[in-house]
Amino acid sequence: MKYKHIFFDLDHTLWDFETNSKLTLKELYDTHQLTERNIPSFEAFYQHYTEHNDRLWDRFRKGFINRNELRTKRFWLTFLDFKIADEKLSKTFSDAFLQILPTKTALFDGTTDVLTYLRNKNYDIHLITNGFEETQLLKLRNAGIKDYFTHLVTSETAGSLKPHREIFDYAIAKANTTAGESIMIGDAIDIDVLGARNVGMDQVYFNPTQLPQVQLSTYTIRELNELMGIL
Repeated sequence: MKYKHIFFDLDHTLWDFETNSKLTLKELYDTHQLTERNIPSFEAFYQHYTEHNDRLWDRFRKGFINRNELRTKRFWLTFLDFKIADEKLSKTFSDAFLQILPTKTALFDGTTDVLTYLRNKNYDIHLITNGFEETQLLKLRNAGIKDYFTHLVTSETAGSLKPHREIFDYAIAKANTTAGESIMIGDAIDIDVLGARNVGMDQVYFNPTQLPQVQLSTYTIRELNELMGIL
């Protein structure tokens, strides 16, 4: 068996971040009756939020803003788009979003089947995620998959974000393995695939929507169950 250690990304790979995030935002939108605040629809709110969130996450990964700025600005800027300059409301949404989101439990199809298969094959299974430690642990517990993983490596504990080499080196050392005995599975070609490649680790690009692949990976899959034919 070539690989002994399997490293997964969490959000957008196992835990269905988009579905869970949208459910959380819809809950907040309805609770705070935002239609009465001149926001025409939830879809309009969600579109603006997503644009700001994606841009701010990119800035966070590049070190231009810190965690607190990311968490608060995405809502502040979204509300400003609808001419709502309400700092209290922005903070309320930020706090509530972080509390509610990890309670959502949507996983990608095949997640538990694949994790059970890998555990039965005696692989050591780990996570490498740019998410925040407490939040990611809550997601794992609530979704019922925490016990599959030997190590959870977050950017907080590693002091580095994917795709930087330091977080992968940290994860490899924590698992007491080598890059050659390991494989990384994730949805982001520029974060998971390139980050793993830079430390000499094979990669599986999880590409359920069949985005154009601008960089080659060791393997590419559309469904998690395809891992059973690789590992």
